[in-house]
Amino acid sequence: MAGKTIFAMGNEAITEGALAAGARFYAGYPITPSSEIAELSSRRLPELGGIYIQMEDELASIAAIIGASAAGVKAYTATSGPGFSLMQENLGVAIMGEVPCVIINVMRSGPSTGLATKPAQGDVMQARWGTHGDHAIIALSPSSVQECYDFTILAFNLAEKYRTPVLLLSDEIVGHMREGYLPSEPSAAQLISRKEPQGDPAAYRLYDFSQEADGIAPLAKYGGKYVYRINGSGHDEIGAPTANPAVTDRFVRHLSEKIELNRAEIVQTRSFAMEDADIAIVSYGCSVRSGKAAMMAAREKGIRVGLLQLVTLWPFAEQEILELSRQVKGIVVPEMNLGQVRGEVQRLCPKDLPVIGVNRVDSLMITSAEILQAILEVGR
Repeated sequence: MAGKTIFAMGNEAITEGALAAGARFYAGYPITPSSEIAELSSRRLPELGGIYIQMEDELASIAAIIGASAAGVKAYTATSGPGFSLMQENLGVAIMGEVPCVIINVMRSGPSTGLATKPAQGDVMQARWGTHGDHAIIALSPSSVQECYDFTILAFNLAEKYRTPVLLLSDEIVGHMREGYLPSEPSAAQLISRKEPQGDPAAYRLYDFSQEADGIAPLAKYGGKYVYRINGSGHDEIGAPTANPAVTDRFVRHLSEKIELNRAEIVQTRSFAMEDADIAIVSYGCSVRSGKAAMMAAREKGIRVGLLQLVTLWPFAEQEILELSRQVKGIVVPEMNLGQVRGEVQRLCPKDLPVIGVNRVDSLMITSAEILQAILEVGR
């Protein structure tokens, strides 16, 4: 399949990206608009010697991929809004236990059941703060079928490198649209797998990162020589429960620092026509597509507009937004919610810099004309 352009929907490209990344275990519960990922995984995984399990619900789904990952297999699941809500408790377990896995959320209209087959981008803050306690998270957002494939591979690499769950926030429009993408066959050097311990199994400390240059402890395959405790409670270096304040402080800070201190490597953005831009569009997911059309329409009118695409939603691209705010005289943030990313952009910008949101929550895609109107307002 490598080297040949494939015409497919985003959900299909996500599935193929997971397989190309080396994923061999899927557990999930079908839910629109992500169900094609489960359907295709149920066919493709057995062809590659992998395992597909349809679970009874989303709580069990994420629990199963945590277990599979601990056993040494790259694992993933897919869901949408209500299912993502149900996964929050065990997402916290994966964060606290430092278990790599990938959770795909093809966002749809909400809250609650909402409009089950209609698009939205309303889960951005839930992705960051949906599970309780202090922690960091990595979340990526594709805007095309090609990016669905590429960013899924990236999600697995980041999960394995930093021993953390990684979220892929797609949306119904990107998940269900069809366009060509060019799949690749990543080499072994392009795929990251977790570090495994090399020493005496009896001396293995699951959470001991003190001697690691990158601050990430090795993760053994559970079973055989290595038997250990993955602990969602406060724990010490071997996973034993502890309420020692100093130990608790160290590990809670570690959950954030291992990501926050590596922002330069994790955070990605893409710029379009930003070299001479006076006005910037900041967007992600499906709204990037309308943003690009509005950018071109504005330039035809002689307005110098550029676009900054947020590939990484979390950690948020703070440095990139700060630099952007020094260049332009206004920012437009289109998103299919009531301003979740706009608030983050506004937080980083000078108070006198206009930051205008273009927002829809009626299940209809934001149009380029709506974004262009906001651009004209900034330009006045």
